[in-house]
Amino acid sequence: MSEKVVVFDTTLRDGEQAAGVFFSRAAKVEIADLLDAMRVDVIEAGFPASSPGEHASVSAVAAHVKGATVCALARAIPAEVDVTWQAIRAARDPRVHVFLSSSEIHLAHQLRRGADEVVEMARAAVARARTHTRNVEFSCMDATRSNPEFVARVVRTAIAEGATAINLPDTVGFARPDQVAEMFRGLFARVPELAGVTASFHGQDDLGMATANSLAAIAAGARQVELAVNGLGERAGNTAFEEVVMAIRVHGESLGVATGVDTKGIWRVSQAVARHSGFAVPPNKAIVGKNAFRHASGIHQDGVLKHRQTYETVDPAEIGHPTGSEIVLGKLSGRAGFAARARELGFALDGPALERAFERFQRVADQRGEIGDRDVIAICVGAAA
Repeated sequence: MSEKVVVFDTTLRDGEQAAGVFFSRAAKVEIADLLDAMRVDVIEAGFPASSPGEHASVSAVAAHVKGATVCALARAIPAEVDVTWQAIRAARDPRVHVFLSSSEIHLAHQLRRGADEVVEMARAAVARARTHTRNVEFSCMDATRSNPEFVARVVRTAIAEGATAINLPDTVGFARPDQVAEMFRGLFARVPELAGVTASFHGQDDLGMATANSLAAIAAGARQVELAVNGLGERAGNTAFEEVVMAIRVHGESLGVATGVDTKGIWRVSQAVARHSGFAVPPNKAIVGKNAFRHASGIHQDGVLKHRQTYETVDPAEIGHPTGSEIVLGKLSGRAGFAARARELGFALDGPALERAFERFQRVADQRGEIGDRDVIAICVGAAA
């Protein structure tokens, strides 16, 4: 039996924190609707206390979403918790997400408060949130750089006040997968009460390890992962939604976990987020990049043409890809790739005709990059003459 991993999408909150990104109210509702249709469990709609416009946008998402839990972020300030609740109270299942720093560097240089004060802030904020809703998440910001004993103390306090989800973020993308796994194993040992709530991980990609760290957290017992479509987010971005969801789809059996996400919506939501954010998806981006299912080398083309799985871990149909696998012709292509494209264009070349056409193709390909259909047609017509 696979255990459920809760998919928490923070594209509309932490994704929008990417410098230069702005989601209009209509954009937030559109993206939330796509995520909801994919059966994403939790949609973090924003940070309502940051501005009146943001408050209105979060409220619009909360009122619109029909299936998912709608979550909003608040600092550990009781009055801000109240403002956040007002923004999401119309949701079918509203969640207040309270966060507070736990690392020594944050306590000393940002909060400028002592450990006891921070514990009391956490207690008071979670208690206030519980007066509004049973669904309360608490995050120890910068958990991966925090003293494990202090994190345990704060977490124990938050659970005692009624927090139903505990999130341990790698706020600055600092940790390695082994460190993330040890953090969760250590916290489960120090705080047995953690087994009665949802343990969550939020990763940033500053060192390029966010997806690996999320899978390590799951292997160590986390049952919620916080993700953003296209890896959008602060600095180098958040853990990429599409990478973790598809990694669980591929490796879920060995990990003993599964999500309830309909992956066929991944391509569409990726395109929507790229359009509304203004951040183009890099061609070599895993899962949703333009080149993710395009094959240029002759060896790969020959393999994929014989059996797709020889060089593809994921079937593009699984993410709703509009065209599927593609053979891209160029100087590295072999006869198999060239002949396959020629057949698609109506030229069944073989024997000497194929050899003449392929030799001509190689001469053209050595002078250019990608060879398009118009060139292939001209080459085939010339070879058949």
